[in-house]
Amino acid sequence: MDPIVSLSILLLLFGISQTSPARKTSHHNGFSPIPGNVDITTKILKSNNGSSEHLMEGDLLFPKTKNALYCYNNNCFWKKNSSNLVEVPYIVSSEYSSSDVSIIQNAMSTFHNKTCIRFVARSFQTDYISIENKDGCYSYLGRIGGKQVVSLKRTGCVYHGIIQHELNHALGFYHEQSRRDRDKYVKINWEYIPTNQASNFQIQNTNNQNTTYDYGSIMHYGKTAFTNQTGKETITPLPDATVKIGQRQDMSNIDILRINKLYGCAV
Repeated sequence: MDPIVSLSILLLLFGISQTSPARKTSHHNGFSPIPGNVDITTKILKSNNGSSEHLMEGDLLFPKTKNALYCYNNNCFWKKNSSNLVEVPYIVSSEYSSSDVSIIQNAMSTFHNKTCIRFVARSFQTDYISIENKDGCYSYLGRIGGKQVVSLKRTGCVYHGIIQHELNHALGFYHEQSRRDRDKYVKINWEYIPTNQASNFQIQNTNNQNTTYDYGSIMHYGKTAFTNQTGKETITPLPDATVKIGQRQDMSNIDILRINKLYGCAV
């Protein structure tokens, strides 16, 4: 082939490649991992910095009608339908792009594939989740009745793990380190926690479903959550301080087991 013709073809192909939109591999098939070596808690707390909401434990909306976080009886859980599936109606704000919606729906798919939870598009249901682009990543704890907001700020919260974390809150799950037996498994380093943030490490009266403490839970704080000194740990695993906590990818097997036990899923 004539060298000039060959060069022209190469330049043409290069021009096409430059004008074509690059494929975002991090969003392949709707899966969007948090970039860098950042755990879910760190990303959530950064996104929630400056939020106008009254948040407990960093990302739990405080109900105006209650004086404490409370979800350990049937009143705050979503109900089964006649097919023994737990339907959680939801709507998604029109502020999200089609890519955002794909990521949100993909995060929901793990619940659909491995539990009896079904997030379904709302039609006429009174109780439902409204996923909105507000000022952070946060949710109410369990079903509170009527419209309840799950906030997923577009610029910091639309990631697979964060979405699953907030949806677990909406199903009624606390943070893992809030378990009533947590002091057997982690040490809270109070000296690195600001006084005004100490309430975020309060032990809750949780129903652990007779499951073991899960260092790998998507609901576990990272080691430096709320620290007042860069790099200093507020949570140290016991007895092995090198155990990794604060993941950023996907629900653990124990997370899934707990959902199934709590909601009586036959899977």
